[in-house]
Amino acid sequence: MKRLLSSLLCLSVALVATSAASRCLAETVPGIASEKPAEGPFVKVDEGYMVPYTFRIPGTDQEIEMVPVPGGEFLLGSPEGEEDRSEDEGPQVKVTVDPMWVAKTEVTWGQYKEYMNLYAIFKDFEAEGIRPVNDDNKVDAITAPTELYEPTFTFEYGQEPEQPAVTMTQYSAQQFTKWLSLVSGQQYRLPTEAEWEYAARAGTKTAYSWGDSTDEIDDYAWYFDNADEGQVAVASKKPNAFGLYDMHGNVAEWTVNAYTEDGYASFAEKKNLNATDVVVWPEYPSPCVLRGGSWEFDPEDLRSAARLASDYEEWKVDDPNFPRSPWWLTSDPSRGVGFRIFRSYKPLGKEKITKFWEAQAEDTILDVKSRIDGGRGGLGLVDKDLPKAIEEAK
Repeated sequence: MKRLLSSLLCLSVALVATSAASRCLAETVPGIASEKPAEGPFVKVDEGYMVPYTFRIPGTDQEIEMVPVPGGEFLLGSPEGEEDRSEDEGPQVKVTVDPMWVAKTEVTWGQYKEYMNLYAIFKDFEAEGIRPVNDDNKVDAITAPTELYEPTFTFEYGQEPEQPAVTMTQYSAQQFTKWLSLVSGQQYRLPTEAEWEYAARAGTKTAYSWGDSTDEIDDYAWYFDNADEGQVAVASKKPNAFGLYDMHGNVAEWTVNAYTEDGYASFAEKKNLNATDVVVWPEYPSPCVLRGGSWEFDPEDLRSAARLASDYEEWKVDDPNFPRSPWWLTSDPSRGVGFRIFRSYKPLGKEKITKFWEAQAEDTILDVKSRIDGGRGGLGLVDKDLPKAIEEAK
């Protein structure tokens, strides 16, 4: 009997400790609540409940809203009978998606300009010998985009804080997410194609998140027929069932995937696919995949499964630099190119997250090195102390 009572006591202590640890985690990790919310979206997880949260980018007045998206299984790509389907949207493959938070909107100019400002800051730091980058700490360094060669092109349709930011390269979007992660202490990144499509579909199997017909498209999307003056302020149409805005139209959104003409053929025979593994990592800067279509596109190009392949030869044709900028695009349709941030419920391992944050294409890596070595790029360390260092340097 004493042995039984002792065992029960130990079990009680263990349960209390586990409960306390869960409450502690819920109090310190953004987006985790220990109690079930009375209203609004949530996802039940081991530590409690994933809930919406808003965070301020440290050192700025800019805030980003994140929405919890439940995990599940779905078929990536479109069925053969879907109207306006392209061959590169198949074959369909079953994919498991883990719970994640997804930004409520695309990254805005208000948010992206804080990253753009780092170019001048990093150049000043370099000149003053502040927070120097060396072989021991360069793993925590990012590059900041150079000043725009032709701002009248990028900003022709506006640069209001609530408009989606546009004309950045995939690499620049990746570095934005690395900056955001290291300065905030949370792991933000671009999505894989599978994660993006799962979030866009919001549990549906239809061509669009609202159904197969385009009858309701004006309620949910900015596209060629209703947005002839460029990108429109985010969240000015209806959201999908997950509470995400502009997953169809406004601006096309970067993923980390290289574009493959044969769609998902390389994954067709594989089992137990996880969304973070359904990736063909880029060997070249282009073509890579954008999703969702933009304000310049027709309705069929806004379908949940529709893919857009980047073309840097065309999208940088007006760039006079050599090598051409690794951070900026200079030619249409790049004024319809933007991105959205994702965050996994369980952080990815160091090797994997590095692939999401850094260029994988050798040409891009060399172009960036050439720019930095030639003094035509901004390179700086990013950590939680960066905002304080910036403030002290003013």
